[in-house]
Amino acid sequence: MTIFIYAVLIFLVIRFSVTVFNFLSNPKLPRVIKHYQDKVSILIPARNEADNILELLISIKEQDYANYEVIVLDDNSTDETFSIVESFCISNPHFKVVKGKELPPNWLGKNYACHQLSELATGKYLLFVDADESVKRGLINSLIARMEIGNLALLSVFTNQTMKSIGERLTVPLMHFILLNLLPLRLVKLSKNPAFAAASGQCMFFDAKNYKDNQWHERVKNQVVEDVEIMKLVKQEKFNTEALLANGLIYCRMYKNLGESLNGFGKNLLAGFGNNIIILLLYQLLVTIGPVILILNFNVALLVLPLTLIVLSRIMISYLSGQNVLVNLVLHPFQMLFFLIISFISIKKHIFKTGTWKGRTIRTI
Repeated sequence: MTIFIYAVLIFLVIRFSVTVFNFLSNPKLPRVIKHYQDKVSILIPARNEADNILELLISIKEQDYANYEVIVLDDNSTDETFSIVESFCISNPHFKVVKGKELPPNWLGKNYACHQLSELATGKYLLFVDADESVKRGLINSLIARMEIGNLALLSVFTNQTMKSIGERLTVPLMHFILLNLLPLRLVKLSKNPAFAAASGQCMFFDAKNYKDNQWHERVKNQVVEDVEIMKLVKQEKFNTEALLANGLIYCRMYKNLGESLNGFGKNLLAGFGNNIIILLLYQLLVTIGPVILILNFNVALLVLPLTLIVLSRIMISYLSGQNVLVNLVLHPFQMLFFLIISFISIKKHIFKTGTWKGRTIRTI
């Protein structure tokens, strides 16, 4: 037991050190004043997004970049997604909507939708966003400025998360918690090692020529966490990349209740750990179960350090991700419980091949 407790404490100190590095380096997308003129293709894969997509389209229309096109690909929706977007396009010439092709074997739906969108795009830059987002003024200029400064092939931005229900607050903050507690985000750019790869499919900004030369989505066509896999590939090919926090320039409401959150995170959590069940369980043992064991043993000397590091970590991560600090501190034990639940859901889906998303079975090879 003593060895295990020391392992928990050492891992906690390591994670805290990573969090401090992220906090001090402040890896947020810088806002810029300069305005660019390059054409940007904003590409939106949409499947059954009738309840969400109009807010995104309006936010794009109201943003401050002039030279852009918006292409929405309706991925065989069974709701009113296509008709809603089609009606919007009539009075907004920058926007158009197309019907997606049937999903081929060995492709996942979003990956194929993005691949089709890339073939239709005519811009110098390709901005892939999800239909449940909203963009703010300054986003596109800030993205282009960062691409030019770093001569980047890919810039991915972790969006600010909108959360309205208790179910969302119990689960969605885990995304930034895991990211900023494990990976020094600046190393995505500073290190050429593909092991330092992080990305969010909610905002992927590519140099169009580089994308079309390499067909990034086609190369990860069957990958559940295609965003991270693309980032790894781009780094492996020795192109420059970067991953940053959104800094209030783009928002996403991923899920609307606890059930959606459990299903959504459950489909890809294990994939984020390389589909390695042992690594995920070991991580849970050290991060979730370990602190509980420390508390149950109730040794004041053992509790002061971990509790202090956990509280300080949550404060720093909440600040960086633009989330409510007090809410995350109060809900932290419950978020860890749901993190454990999501892990077992994800493992179960993987073992029994029961993963589904938007009415499709998640097929991988």
